[in-house]
Amino acid sequence: MLFLVEMFSWILPILAVLVLLIVIAAGYVKAPPDQAYIISGLKKEARILIGRAGIRVPFFERLDRLYLGQMTVDIKTEQSVPTNDFINVNVDAVAKVRISPTPEGIRLAAKNFLNKKPADITMDLQDSLQGNMREIIGTLSLKEINTDRDSFSDQVMSKASKDMDKLGIEILSCNIQNVTDENGLIKDLGADNTSKIKKDAAIAKAQADRDIAIAQAEADKASNDARVLAETEIAQKNNELAIRKAELQKDSDSKKAEADAAYEIQRQEQERTIQTATVNAQIAKAAREAELRKQEVLVQEQALEAEVNKKADADRYAVEQKAAADLAKRQREAEAKKYEMEKEAEALKAQAEKEAEAIKAKAEAARYASEQEAAGIKAKGEAEAAAIQAKLLAEAEGMERKAEAYAKYNNAAVIEMMVNIMPQMAAEIAKPLSSIDKVNIYGGGGESGVGQISGNAATVMQQVFDTMSEATGVDFREILKAQTYDAKVNHNLNLTGIPESVKITPEPIKKAPETADTTEKTAPEPTE
Repeated sequence: MLFLVEMFSWILPILAVLVLLIVIAAGYVKAPPDQAYIISGLKKEARILIGRAGIRVPFFERLDRLYLGQMTVDIKTEQSVPTNDFINVNVDAVAKVRISPTPEGIRLAAKNFLNKKPADITMDLQDSLQGNMREIIGTLSLKEINTDRDSFSDQVMSKASKDMDKLGIEILSCNIQNVTDENGLIKDLGADNTSKIKKDAAIAKAQADRDIAIAQAEADKASNDARVLAETEIAQKNNELAIRKAELQKDSDSKKAEADAAYEIQRQEQERTIQTATVNAQIAKAAREAELRKQEVLVQEQALEAEVNKKADADRYAVEQKAAADLAKRQREAEAKKYEMEKEAEALKAQAEKEAEAIKAKAEAARYASEQEAAGIKAKGEAEAAAIQAKLLAEAEGMERKAEAYAKYNNAAVIEMMVNIMPQMAAEIAKPLSSIDKVNIYGGGGESGVGQISGNAATVMQQVFDTMSEATGVDFREILKAQTYDAKVNHNLNLTGIPESVKITPEPIKKAPETADTTEKTAPEPTE
């Protein structure tokens, strides 16, 4: 328990310091020189940071920005403004403004331009500056506006400064860029001044040309006099210079001859001294070279002996080191090979065990899958066999009942079935005719087109009976004929190919009444 108390006594100060550091890091802000950071929230008066750092308490204080850099405002009169002399003009000017860097100016600007971009601030100031410039234009004449633009811009600045101070804005400069009027009066005033200026310039130019010509003539005379005097003095000086040069050359030649003779004597004396010194030096050099060669031989002998001994020692040491290195290398290789073989054996053993377990599991899974598949196949076969058996039993029972029903049919039943189905067949065959909306018949002949179309129904019924007779082997036409009176009285028909269940048994012949018609009758032929 005491340990926990001591631990908490250390942890709580550390946690407090960490929380304080996190708050400081999260709230640390640094304002650039061209912006004012305004921190508000806890105190009544907001803190203003310009070009320095500060701390903002997160969640309790907020940070807002105010741009303090220079901004350019285009001041243009969108419509013509009359001057003091009632001349409509358009003025284009540019003003340089900024937010006043004083605390009071920043507080006023913060109420109007906080967190706004420079472009938005200039748009807000544009209307006010345009109104001030229009007011100043109305107090000046056209000539004053054009001739004294500095005064005009100063008046605009003075007028606008009163309004800008209320917004915390400081006007740095105001320059008039262009002044135009609707009737071209400024151009006419310029033309008048231009003609006066040209006249004054022409007069001044003529006077200047005259003064220049007089001054040029006087300058030429003075220049000629000075040139003649200078050339005379130059000629005299040249003669004196030539005489002096000849005298100096004579003295120079005599002194040069004396110097040459003395130089020759001195040269010969120096040559003899140099030759003597050269011979002495060659003798001394030969002696030194002989001594040097002797010393070099001794040094070479010693160096050769040392090199031979050193090389022998080095070869012996190299052989010993190589033998030791080879022995150590073989030992390391043998140990490494032994370690690799042991690891490989362990890996093979583990792999063999894993493969055996995998094969065993796979065999168990295959056996279980085979048993399940066999059981499924067996169940499926039993179900299919039961279904087939039930189906065959049902079909057999149905065939048996159908055979019993057919066996009970007599000739009258067969005829009745054929007679009952004939209207249905005729209706189905004539059904396509009911869907015909319009028929155009072309051609002639003995039979009309409508008769041909309606006669097709009987022809189709005859073809259906013929097809059924060929498919079943039962001549339905003969069955119908067998029920006629003529067939019963005069013919003994033996229909072959008819199943016993549907074969018609002739009824006993009854004597016809006296009034009966004994004419041979035949079954009507189907209508073509």
